[in-house]
Amino acid sequence: MSKTRILTLGLVVFMSIALLAGCGNAATTIRIGHVLAPEHPYHLGLEKFGELVSEKTGGNVKVEVFHSSQLGNERDLIEGLQLGTVEMCVVSTAPLSSFTTQFEVFDLPFIFSETKKTREILDGPIGQGILDTLVNQGIIGLCYFENGFRNITNRVRPITKPEDLKGLKIRTMESPIHMASFRAMGTNPTPMALGELFTALQQGTVDGQENPLAIINTSKFYEVQKYLSITEHFYAPAPLLIGKSFFDRLDADSQKAVKDAAIEARGYERGLLDDMNTRLRDELQKAGMEINIVDKQLFIDAVQSVYAEYEKEIGKELIQQVQDAQK
Repeated sequence: MSKTRILTLGLVVFMSIALLAGCGNAATTIRIGHVLAPEHPYHLGLEKFGELVSEKTGGNVKVEVFHSSQLGNERDLIEGLQLGTVEMCVVSTAPLSSFTTQFEVFDLPFIFSETKKTREILDGPIGQGILDTLVNQGIIGLCYFENGFRNITNRVRPITKPEDLKGLKIRTMESPIHMASFRAMGTNPTPMALGELFTALQQGTVDGQENPLAIINTSKFYEVQKYLSITEHFYAPAPLLIGKSFFDRLDADSQKAVKDAAIEARGYERGLLDDMNTRLRDELQKAGMEINIVDKQLFIDAVQSVYAEYEKEIGKELIQQVQDAQK
């Protein structure tokens, strides 16, 4: 055998060994999906999570973040965790009520009144206990990101009291409790996926919608909506979830890194949201929206029937715990 052939064969063997060794040390990839724009605190918080995970695992675990429903809508993402087609996601609580009804307590209208106490509830035994109800569904809840309080926008008229909603088509999330709340306030709720909403507003399929200020801004709803009413009717926690089968396959050090990074990224995401909320009213007004301050008590009175309707399903004791924790 010629020297050239021996050298060539040796090089092939060396490269094969190196390739096999590299495959043995290949980084684990976590794909995280969400439905919002890349400018939203969700996305920026998840990017921070990815940096922290990489740092804490020495690069052995890397994170890829997919925004704007690239991996599907929120229901798709939750089911993907169970099927193993996606490793992690951030979603709103409304679609999780199909998996465990305790999440519906977060969707009751006006059950939360201010951010600080709400965060204490989410991060404490009540919030963690509700996350833990997902384990039997093949999902682990790591913590709560946030979206803030939801407000109503529309293109027809200022909304300052429930009667002003009469006759308007308002897009809501595909959540029975959200729809019941808007029916109680006298309007026609129209459930629709977020990815379809801008076009529906633009074409007049619906007259308005309800979302936190950050989504109104990053989704550019100010381009197709004139009036913004500060109702703060729902609070919008956003659980950060990971598939249990995937999490169980991680080694103990990587599991700890993911958990620790989630808590650190939670603080980062909330900080971004707080910063946005301090300036967004002015920015949305400058973008052409008219800001309407409402008589909130009138709206609170209008939705009391929703509590009676969902008390048995959610659990009277859980509702009372959340209310008492804010006193």
